[in-house]
Amino acid sequence: MTEALPRFENAYREHGNWDFLRGDLRNFFLLALPPPSIELLQGQMPITEQTGATFRMGLLDSNLKRIAGNQLLDESSLRREIIVDGKNVGWLAIVPIQRVLSPNEARFLKKQRKTWLIFGSISVALIALLTFVLTRQIRRRVHNLARATRLLAEGNYKTRIPVETIDEIGALAQDFNSLAQVLELNERARRTFMADISHELRTPLAVVRAELEAVQDGVRAPDAQALQAMHQEVNQLGKLIDDLNDLALTDVGALAYRRIPINVVTILNTALNGMQSRFANARLGLKREIVDTTLIVSGDERRLQQLFANILENALRYTDAGGQVRIACRSTGRTVQIVMEDSAPGVPEDKLPFLFERFYRVDESRNRASGGSGLGLAICRNIVEAHDGRISAHPSPLGGLCMTIELGLTIQ
Repeated sequence: MTEALPRFENAYREHGNWDFLRGDLRNFFLLALPPPSIELLQGQMPITEQTGATFRMGLLDSNLKRIAGNQLLDESSLRREIIVDGKNVGWLAIVPIQRVLSPNEARFLKKQRKTWLIFGSISVALIALLTFVLTRQIRRRVHNLARATRLLAEGNYKTRIPVETIDEIGALAQDFNSLAQVLELNERARRTFMADISHELRTPLAVVRAELEAVQDGVRAPDAQALQAMHQEVNQLGKLIDDLNDLALTDVGALAYRRIPINVVTILNTALNGMQSRFANARLGLKREIVDTTLIVSGDERRLQQLFANILENALRYTDAGGQVRIACRSTGRTVQIVMEDSAPGVPEDKLPFLFERFYRVDESRNRASGGSGLGLAICRNIVEAHDGRISAHPSPLGGLCMTIELGLTIQ
């Protein structure tokens, strides 16, 4: 401003007033800009030009009214007095850089807000579009899942959901299909079970009814033979009902188990001693390969006796006369293994997995005529599983069936 004052004083003397500068920025900047110097020629820009000082300058008249220059000039601007012939003819003023920066920042922020608004609107529109597309697909799949669930709740166990993706909903659809398949199999098993029960109960009742009607009609005399036949059928019916009750209790875990440390060898020998005479009467050889030691397991003595008795009864009932039954008991690490093998007839390998199902019989050799209810091995499986053990069936080297039971030993 100090350098520019002489130029403005000379210009006023030349024109006699400031009218030549009103509305003419070009003449104002010609007066305000410094003349070329060696520093400018050498490319060294003055600090004032680096801060835009020339564009912040302006001219005020003697009454502090703006004549030319920056529009932000007012009475509070920094100024230098212009004296011509000892008289104040105006003021050369400059706007502080702080006042210039604030409007620039406001304009920059306004521009940024406008840019953010545009990009924000575009982003919201894109998100809304993608959300609509994605949620439409998800809503359709969730609707299919809800509809299938209602059908499943209504008893339509053949309902399945197509698995379209491998995401969480796809995994849920797979789990739903697995559940529906299990329910379908359970329903089929329930219907088969009810049909088998009704058939098994109907057979002895039909025999007893026929015997009673024959006695009532005088066709058959009420002698000991008739009573014996009816008594045998009633016993068969009672055995079937007892087996059904045991099976139901073991299925729901309501069968009482009083597990204590017991010697499984003693229980097995007790079961064999109790049936040895029956094996002899059936002309079956009974061979024992039981270790002479103490094998302690955590079990219920009564249920384990029932387990061994059922398997021995199975071998006794279905092994041909003149055959052989072999019982082995040995320790294998932390488990005790009990193997019961019998001779012919055997069981086809493709039917071995079904032996532990309710009412399952191998038609060729293990039929209803032998007196079995078809529930013994199912009860055995439940008892073994209640003792945290395993039971399996395999072909026997003797030509019949091999039953293997594994129970965990108790560490002493």
